[in-house]
Amino acid sequence: MRQAERHLQILDVLTRQDFVSLEDLCIRLSASKASIRRDLIELDEVGGLRRVHGGAISKSVRDDALDFRRLSASCHEEKQRIGNLAASLIRDGETVILAGGSTVVEVARCLLDRPLQIVTNSIPVAQVFWDCKQSEVTLTGGYLYPRLGIQLGPICERMVRTINADVAILGIMGISERGLSDGSALVVESIRAMIQVAERVIIVADHTKFGRNAMIPVAELSEIHTVVSDQGLPVEFQKMLTEHGIACLLA
Repeated sequence: MRQAERHLQILDVLTRQDFVSLEDLCIRLSASKASIRRDLIELDEVGGLRRVHGGAISKSVRDDALDFRRLSASCHEEKQRIGNLAASLIRDGETVILAGGSTVVEVARCLLDRPLQIVTNSIPVAQVFWDCKQSEVTLTGGYLYPRLGIQLGPICERMVRTINADVAILGIMGISERGLSDGSALVVESIRAMIQVAERVIIVADHTKFGRNAMIPVAELSEIHTVVSDQGLPVEFQKMLTEHGIACLLA
């Protein structure tokens, strides 16, 4: 296979997933590691992708994933419906972890004026409850990731692990048969901590998140109890969830 053709195929792979490993590309393209490394170096230099340890990530997806405003604008109507449906699953008096992400913000808006204990690492989520007198809101603390507006790092993770939560509501970058995945190691560790301390885990994700494998695995599908998505979710992914014993709700 010629180099130009390999370049096109590598870029095509990264339109469907956020991360691809060096080994995977060698198998897909029947090429040596040395050849694929040279391809990745050249594509990185022209801005087609970003090289990382063990492979490459999609530059365009990575940039969008780091910008809360862009995420909020994407599939906005679907996220509003998802937020409303996910909020209906919460019972008064519960302790609820609300993670970062634009879809979780929509859940928060639908929980206003409810007697709840909210724990969050998201500044946008906390701002939703600014004038709310019914809910008690606790911020985790930690390093502020400005473009996403979330608090991360060891301080955040330690605080989360000290609590017991009835439910954690989480957004995610990718969902596939492999499980949940995300593109940032800092984000991943905080999500893992939230999953560990919650009795129930609800994932809120529009249909564009399905079939995507981001760079870093977060959790197995067996660790999820409910997924709330939109009507655009393909049947194959609905079936995937139900086969793993996960409640699949479409808003």
